[in-house]
Amino acid sequence: MKASDLFIKSLEHEGVDTIFGVPGEENLDLLESLRNSSIRLVLTRHEQAAGFMAATYGRLSGKAGVCLSTLGPGATNLVTSAAYAQLGAMPMLMISGQKPIKKSKQGHFQIIDVVEMMRPLTKFSKQVIHGNSIPVVVREAFRIAEEERPGAVHIELPEDIAAEDSTSEPQEAVGSRRPNPDESALDQAAEMIRTASRPLLLIGAGANRNQTCRALRRLVDQTGIYFFNTQMGKGVVDERHPRFLGTAALSDKDYLHCAIERADLIINVGHDVIEKPPFFMTPGGTRVIHINYFSAKVDEVYFPQLNVVGDIAQSIEGLNHRLELSPNWNFEYFDRVKQEVEQHIEEKNDDPRFPVIPQRLVAEIRKVMPEDGIITLDNGIYKIWFARNYKAYASNTVLLDNALATMGAGFPSALSAKMVHPGRKVMAICGDGGFMMNSQELETAVRLDMDITLVILRDDAYGMIKWKQAGMGFKSFGLDYGNPDFVKYAEAYGAQGHRLQDTEKLAELLTHCLNSKGVHLVEIPVDYSENERVLIEELEKKTCIL
Repeated sequence: MKASDLFIKSLEHEGVDTIFGVPGEENLDLLESLRNSSIRLVLTRHEQAAGFMAATYGRLSGKAGVCLSTLGPGATNLVTSAAYAQLGAMPMLMISGQKPIKKSKQGHFQIIDVVEMMRPLTKFSKQVIHGNSIPVVVREAFRIAEEERPGAVHIELPEDIAAEDSTSEPQEAVGSRRPNPDESALDQAAEMIRTASRPLLLIGAGANRNQTCRALRRLVDQTGIYFFNTQMGKGVVDERHPRFLGTAALSDKDYLHCAIERADLIINVGHDVIEKPPFFMTPGGTRVIHINYFSAKVDEVYFPQLNVVGDIAQSIEGLNHRLELSPNWNFEYFDRVKQEVEQHIEEKNDDPRFPVIPQRLVAEIRKVMPEDGIITLDNGIYKIWFARNYKAYASNTVLLDNALATMGAGFPSALSAKMVHPGRKVMAICGDGGFMMNSQELETAVRLDMDITLVILRDDAYGMIKWKQAGMGFKSFGLDYGNPDFVKYAEAYGAQGHRLQDTEKLAELLTHCLNSKGVHLVEIPVDYSENERVLIEELEKKTCIL
């Protein structure tokens, strides 16, 4: 068969049902093979958005999401997406085209070394040099992308290789079992937990797997150990649980950190140092057990005393078999910290001010979203408020990026989430700056006839940097901009536009959008003065309860 047909059949054997991308002339053989396949092509308006969508597909499904670009500028537009998937541990395959490699017909026009460009940003980057090698290259790419720790891989398919004949057949996808943890390591971990006075459980992004979620819930229920999570670990255990202390939206000094500082042991499940630190270790301070698919990467603020390496769900089940209530544990202080955290998080939930303050915004969105509804967050100061104040009831219902922390990913991620879970409510929450970086995907959402809600938080500035600029004593400079009329902007794409003008109407407006057909854009003016009052002044004055 033709090599491009073989490539697509190899993808089908891997279970691929969707490819996101912007094809070019170097992809035309592959495009024709795709036309005759079972795989759906989702044409996007920018390669970066295609990459974000593929990465989110991988994050939610566990199978590598796939995106497609041409050579040169098309491939370079995937660089940010590659870093997004790689740092965020999201399995993703990027396919890029290239000019013929056996005979040049245009010199070096548009040619850069894409394979080498992608190598530092991926787990695997390879050019196909013969059609017969396609099955092996594709199988290896998927194996590497999906095995722990997941990430980005890249295959370059030159147009002359795509057009040649091949005698190979696709390889069958072969699954693999993750290794079980060492029994003696589990014994040691259980003993450290039993003999601690105030053990505390930390849940990170790596625990966001169905079996691990169930195992962790059993651990919390049978032991009564309090837990907190990282931003990317939200919802692994239902955050309405009475033992939930909060999310580490900041690295230190928040009310939650009073409990972290008082703990004498932290059981760190599924977190690695790629994500912003949820706490800082100090020599001679709190001991840490690292439970993950891989051993800990040690740095100045993270140097655990024990590694439990292997399948996380099996590790937690191993602890469940070894642990019960211990007479050594005293959680009375954590009880009081929980009450303190809840009080401060809820104190401004009904504030009537307009423009809307972050606390009211988060509270209203939590009220209108169903338990399994998905919110996707772009990057900005509001991400801290959602991580801190929005309780996630299920895993992968709060999709945010606390690894690369790039702007522009929030809206494309929402489109992908809606494709993976078409029956669930999905809301993208973006700042005006981040939204405009991939706003053209409004056309994609309308063309795909999606029912999706997009919330734009408008402050006419790169607000997080402006806030930090002021906090460091610099004069305001270089961070303010203008915006289009977002309602008319939405309507120009065929979406429906709305503008909030009264805070008391917020829940009603969002409910209408969530329950209506089509793409709905909601512009919400935001007052970020609470950033200074709460995230700086209040926390600086905070005294941990005795």
